[in-house]
Amino acid sequence: MPTQPPPTAARRFAWASRNFRIQTAATVISGLGNAGAPIATAFAVLGNGGTTAEVGYVTAARLLPTVLLLVVGGTLADRLPRHHIMVAANLFSGVSQAVLAALVLAGNVQLWQLLVLSAAGGAGYALYSPAAGGMIMHAVPQEHAARAFSVFRMGQNASQIGGAALGGALTAAFGPGWVLALDALCFLIAAALRFLLEAESAPAASGSSVLRDLREGWQEFASRRWLWVIVLQFAVLVACINAVEAVYGPTVANDRLGGAGAWGLAMSAYGVGLVVTGLLMARWRPRRILLVGNWGVFLFGVPALALAVAAPLPVLVAAMFLSGVGVTVFGVNWMVALQQEVPEEMFSRVIAYDELGSYSLTPIGTALAGPAATVLGLSGALWACAVLCLLLSAAVLLDPQVRRLTRRSPARSTSDAPVPVDEPAPAS
Repeated sequence: MPTQPPPTAARRFAWASRNFRIQTAATVISGLGNAGAPIATAFAVLGNGGTTAEVGYVTAARLLPTVLLLVVGGTLADRLPRHHIMVAANLFSGVSQAVLAALVLAGNVQLWQLLVLSAAGGAGYALYSPAAGGMIMHAVPQEHAARAFSVFRMGQNASQIGGAALGGALTAAFGPGWVLALDALCFLIAAALRFLLEAESAPAASGSSVLRDLREGWQEFASRRWLWVIVLQFAVLVACINAVEAVYGPTVANDRLGGAGAWGLAMSAYGVGLVVTGLLMARWRPRRILLVGNWGVFLFGVPALALAVAAPLPVLVAAMFLSGVGVTVFGVNWMVALQQEVPEEMFSRVIAYDELGSYSLTPIGTALAGPAATVLGLSGALWACAVLCLLLSAAVLLDPQVRRLTRRSPARSTSDAPVPVDEPAPAS
């Protein structure tokens, strides 16, 4: 009896549209530079005689315009061609990073210049991110969502491995300026690729006012309790994690573990955890999307715990790996939930409100990371971050919608269907 020939690569990835392939490739390239840039920026501050607090101030300067401009970026992305917004944002970010690289390489960068150019990078991200999220959601058929989002995140996360390792190695060998120059180049290449993206179907009607679009996006976001409950959780989680990765981790590496190379290795292990788990998530389709995703969130605080107990480098590397596992388990299930539950014409606005809430406390938390380490001690600040991550991961499971949000068959799904539950949820 004749056997059916194995599927070719083209047939196996027939679900991957041209826009999906281009956007994934551009994301990998820009991610290579972005993974090393925070390491380079932190060590640029420290190498210029700066303090741990100043590292926090520079990081906060990038995050503040991100928080302030995200909803504007989301509204524009639901009104204008998303690929045009992404190209413009990438070009702007590339130029700002090139200027920063030149100043660092010249050896005369001032703190105020680091603050201004970091803020410019944050503004570029605020315009780019909602458009990018909407683009990738639109490019993926729902019946292949888990596989497609896993492949996308594997590509995105694989660049974390190479970018963090390369960023740490280049910073240690040649100084942070060359890493920032590489980031600028990656932004410009990504902009050129995204220029080739095909226009999507017509965006939301632009006859309505921007304020009305913002209000509609907010109503869509606020009407789903599972959505804003997790975003509230992440407002604190992201502030803690960013303080650990951008401020405390580089400081501990500089003082005790051997410098930028050690922290780059730890961040690379985080990237390995992201990618390895992506292979699992490409095949695993858990029924309770957010319940399973939140189990991954319990691993977010493991690196802070390892740093708090002064663990040796191999233990820190293992902790960062586990954190990467948790991020991918949550991230893929979160993308599936958003695509399943949010109407397509609202993708970018809801993503903007999601990121706005998730980043809302991060500028404050990062700016206060240095003073907190002064008051509590570095170990005490790290313990506080670890405990907060654990408590919030447990607290969010008290919400029944988070526990019961169920993966639906694409044949039955509608863009505005209610959250499916196994039994009636209690009244809010």
